[in-house]
Amino acid sequence: MMLQPHARPRDVDPSLLRSWPLPVPSNDADKEDRGHVLVLGGSREMPGAVILAATAALRAGAGKLTIATGRSVAQLVALALPESRVLGLAENEAGGFTVEAVAALDPLADKISAILIGPGMQDEAATARLVHALLPRLDGSDTKVVLDAEAMGAVLHPPAGDPPFRFAVPVLLTPHAGEMAHLTGSAKDEICAAPDRHALEAAQHWNAVVVLKGARTVIAAPGGERWQNEGGNVGLATSGSGDVLAGILAGLAARGADLAQAAAWGVALHARAGEHLAERFGRLGYLARELCDGIPALLEQAAGDSADAAPKPTGTFAGGLRVER
Repeated sequence: MMLQPHARPRDVDPSLLRSWPLPVPSNDADKEDRGHVLVLGGSREMPGAVILAATAALRAGAGKLTIATGRSVAQLVALALPESRVLGLAENEAGGFTVEAVAALDPLADKISAILIGPGMQDEAATARLVHALLPRLDGSDTKVVLDAEAMGAVLHPPAGDPPFRFAVPVLLTPHAGEMAHLTGSAKDEICAAPDRHALEAAQHWNAVVVLKGARTVIAAPGGERWQNEGGNVGLATSGSGDVLAGILAGLAARGADLAQAAAWGVALHARAGEHLAERFGRLGYLARELCDGIPALLEQAAGDSADAAPKPTGTFAGGLRVER
């Protein structure tokens, strides 16, 4: 589905999602057909982030999962996710990965459908070096790239020279307002006051699909397309919520969605999962890990909505997004 630039952002609502159905594997598809996702992240202090993101990627429909994380936590992660192959990477003193990790990941470059880099990683400069070392190896493939958390620092640490930096092939970035302030040098208050402008400028400058997260989430693409999603509840502003969203995005991309479609659907799924949990537990106190379990049923519901395209009563698939600020 090709969407042309428009004066105002399109709402990520049931109507949009019905007109933009996700790729659905056939009944005889194997796990490779459903998409192979690689989640690169975690650290000694934050092994849970990569577990949350990887779980969400599988819940979003990816068929095969590989996790690359620090050697210090690789066994822990493998025990937490028996569905995954887990690779242990060398770590530096600051908890980041060394560029030697590229050699360990290189055999996967032609086998993965999507890669998520960033959840739970430490040492922004080391992470940026790793991102820039990996991207050229992926540019000739169909692998979709999602950068989250520390990995977004790649725009601040270009491989040669000073910023600005522009990706050769579009990637997906997931900043909240505080992270966008760090990446652009603008004040957080300025970004909150004009999220559309900042998201679109970043998307065009970086050649990236940008998901600027908040109570009102703005999604911007390099070609000028914009989408928005409002609603949700404050319960999504909790530790690990952003990791779950990043995993959903990567899982949808792995199963065949383009980056803009993965962004729109991922934001909506994440928000609706939060709404369901709020109905069960109340708006405050549910856990990010609990968001993952609701994703498959929400996907089925949304697929049904897409199939019949009939108006739905209040409470069907819709929603907004809040994440930690």
